[in-house]
Amino acid sequence: MDNLKISIAHLYPDLLNLYGDRGNVITLIKRCEWRGIRVEFTDIKSGDKIGAHDLFFMGGGQDKQQEEVQEELFSQKKELLAQRDDGAVFLGICGGFQLFGHYYQPHDKNKLEGISLMDAYTIAGEKRFIGNVTAVTDFLEPKTLVGFENHSGLTYLEGETKPLATVRVGNGNNGTDGFEGARYKNVFGTYLHGSLLPKNPHFADYLINLALEKRYGENINISPLDDKIEFDAHTSVIDKNY
Repeated sequence: MDNLKISIAHLYPDLLNLYGDRGNVITLIKRCEWRGIRVEFTDIKSGDKIGAHDLFFMGGGQDKQQEEVQEELFSQKKELLAQRDDGAVFLGICGGFQLFGHYYQPHDKNKLEGISLMDAYTIAGEKRFIGNVTAVTDFLEPKTLVGFENHSGLTYLEGETKPLATVRVGNGNNGTDGFEGARYKNVFGTYLHGSLLPKNPHFADYLINLALEKRYGENINISPLDDKIEFDAHTSVIDKNY
């Protein structure tokens, strides 16, 4: 199919952009452009109406930034749930992941209500998980995802929400159940920074495929890219402890 395009929205980049999370958006845009896929890109900032897009990205932030985003995001919950049910793709990193669930409960502050894109919740833990992560999926090839976690929130999955991957090195969602991240429909959440997609190009392409399928209603085979450098970066940190 010729003249392909997708619409990508970056949610609140002015507030949620820790540890190079913007690199995930750059990766998605460039991997589309290198294939001749046109990208309509929008930064969604406080006060903006979100609207319809094929792929939404939200990065991580400290509790203070999550508080600032929470009310704004929650006010558009109905629209975002409708987008999810229409097949839109969502990727949330760390704080974004937490707000995709039902709530995040800090230690000494009021509960932050999430937008319930997935059946999950997060509570503040006593220990901070910091270090490299290697996790194994059941839907990607290669199966591994690599990244760097830095969080004290403990996330638990419920209902039809499934883990994104199982942890081989690192702590993952809560340090006890062996899960990393979450997925429900086309919604994905993870604690992996680094940033995630530049050194996991197979996951980036998986998201692009889903976004194209959402727009065009059919599976579209995108052309391969020369990913030697990206996979060299990927394999160089597999199973490495921090």
